[in-house]
Amino acid sequence: MQPSHSLPRIILLFATLSGAVVVVLGAFAAHGLKAQLAPYLLDVFKTGVQYQAWHSLALLGCGIWARIMPTKAVLYAALFFAVGILLFSGSLYALALTGSKWFGPITPMGGICFIIGWVALAVAAWRSA
Repeated sequence: MQPSHSLPRIILLFATLSGAVVVVLGAFAAHGLKAQLAPYLLDVFKTGVQYQAWHSLALLGCGIWARIMPTKAVLYAALFFAVGILLFSGSLYALALTGSKWFGPITPMGGICFIIGWVALAVAAWRSA
């Protein structure tokens, strides 16, 4: 069974919107939060932005890959990257903006999602002809 033709479009849409959000949040951190947050919390926020940026690019690659050679492994990678962005970067944004340590345990779950996504891409690469 081949993956749906609309899935690459959804992946590309999420990747591009996430990329736009990265620019907004990066500018917000540099100009709006610099005077509002302690340096440690500003660094936490910036780490979320950096990981979101890298994994938005990874999602863009997944979307292109899925259009050229659709495989379940690439689609799983995209899913894990998207969930990783939401959990990892989202929890870091929430931690930095609220100061609540409650968000801290969510961050590693997002990191695990990123790792699974990269392993899924490795599987896709290994299985490709």
